[in-house]
Amino acid sequence: MSIELSIIVPTFNERDNVRPFLQNLDKALDGVAWEAIFVDDDSVDSTAALVREIGFTDARVRCLQRVGRRGLSSACIEGMLASNAPYLAVMDGDLQHDEAILPVMLKTLKNENLDIVVGSRYAQGGGVGSWSMGRRMMSAFATMLSKRLVHADLKDPMSGFFMLKRSFLERVVHRLTGKGFKILLDLLSSSKEPVKFKEIPFKFRLRKTGESKLGTMVVWEYIMLLADKTIGRFIPVRFILFVLVGAFGVVWHLLVLGFGLKILALPFAVAQGCAVFLAMTLNFIFNNVFTYQDRQLRGADFLKGLLSFYIACSIGAFVNVKVAMSLFDHGVMWWLSGILGAVVGAVWNYAITSTFTWKNRDE
Repeated sequence: MSIELSIIVPTFNERDNVRPFLQNLDKALDGVAWEAIFVDDDSVDSTAALVREIGFTDARVRCLQRVGRRGLSSACIEGMLASNAPYLAVMDGDLQHDEAILPVMLKTLKNENLDIVVGSRYAQGGGVGSWSMGRRMMSAFATMLSKRLVHADLKDPMSGFFMLKRSFLERVVHRLTGKGFKILLDLLSSSKEPVKFKEIPFKFRLRKTGESKLGTMVVWEYIMLLADKTIGRFIPVRFILFVLVGAFGVVWHLLVLGFGLKILALPFAVAQGCAVFLAMTLNFIFNNVFTYQDRQLRGADFLKGLLSFYIACSIGAFVNVKVAMSLFDHGVMWWLSGILGAVVGAVWNYAITSTFTWKNRDE
């Protein structure tokens, strides 16, 4: 019997939830030809190994283990593309989403002319459980921002629990960013036509085991997704971040240079050298954490990346000076020559470090 519904479950350290999750699916989807595709980002608690163990005796359970890369949205996209089913559901593996509404979502999607059905915490009858006031306020603010992006009267565009037709995925998949943790927002904002949707209320449950993935970097990824969907079509958001980090490095450069000259009474060449070294190091660290968060270097790769960053930026500084001098010698005003030299240097640094320092390991 062919699979009608694939449930995509992105996981990271959710081993203790796997068996209860599958038992809940089995009970809720009685009579439905379903499969569960766990997309595991190389969990250290052997989540992937357990899924494979279960899948050995239950063909409905599959594991897609990703090594060397992480990200909820990209995991969901890979899981959906690995399925042959005409209907696709995305839900967390932490037991907080109510699997009991899956049959209702499937029936609604099949019988009505819709692209997507959303499990909504904010539709009438839904709820967020015992969230703190701070988390409620943060969710409300994020929801308000996302509504401006999707241009749809959707009460819960930040939901991580939804079902869609494969035909809709195929319409938008080449415009997805795969960034951040809100794949629904990515899907909705990537459609050129108005999305036909319906919301089904559910009550968000408490997590029983494991740890919440909500944190500072998750918020940062959300901001980056919003930026990419608004200004990313004109100029790469990653390049903007790279330039901002570089501007931050200039400030540090001047502070260290001044401290070395005025406080430590160092020779200018020594103070300048220390300032350049520290600024480049800090630029690398901040770019590694924020600009290239999805390609973040660790361990030995961090040290190799730092060395390649030093080399690339040293060449970039030389290019900067040569371009500025050439323009100035040809009669261009000094301040414009300086700006254009800096722009060329920044583009060089970004292009080279994107290619070699933070090379996309998926390429």
